[in-house]
Amino acid sequence: MFTDKQKTELAAPLSRANVKQRAQAGRQLSYVESWVAISEANRIFGFDGWSSETVEIKCVSERERKIGREPNTKDGWGVSYTAKVRVVAFAGDSLVIREGVGAGHGIDVDLGQAHESAIKEAESDSRKRALMTFGNPFGLALYDKEQANVAEPQDESKLRFIASCEQTLSKLDTAVAVDSWWTSKDLGDAIDLHGLTLEEVGGIKAKALARKKTLSTPVRMAG
Repeated sequence: MFTDKQKTELAAPLSRANVKQRAQAGRQLSYVESWVAISEANRIFGFDGWSSETVEIKCVSERERKIGREPNTKDGWGVSYTAKVRVVAFAGDSLVIREGVGAGHGIDVDLGQAHESAIKEAESDSRKRALMTFGNPFGLALYDKEQANVAEPQDESKLRFIASCEQTLSKLDTAVAVDSWWTSKDLGDAIDLHGLTLEEVGGIKAKALARKKTLSTPVRMAG
């Protein structure tokens, strides 16, 4: 299993600072760069806590084409590849395996360079798609049209704190423990430190009350 800290990080929102945009087919697309995804994997899983393997790669198109705009066009090549990448994350004594399939395209006057560009892009795209399934920091949040889990940089630490509070509540196993946590000085100091609004504090309180109610409800025995 992943550690509580890793679970909190995986559930945390994607920072808007890590989101880039590009024009494609007449519309703007949001995406996370490959190096950012790798950096986040290193941060959350550890430098020796995950691996990536290209398990399949195939050239699906290779054709001659013109490169550039008239009247300065050159003869060149357009190449496309598809790839499948397997990502393995070490979670205690377990392995969590995810796979992603993606594509890459290369255009160059040199055929070898076109192939190299297409292969690199296909592998990067596939790796990002595999990592995306682990959570918001890898770009999962961008698949929501509202991007509700994409946070402005100044809000990121606050949302991580709220996520950690929810994680802590899920671990408390008695109503007394919930009361003790909610009234603790450490929690109050942390709320002040992160500058939570009354609405945000109210949200945490509501979750604490719901958790307390769940723990206080007697379990009926069958028979």
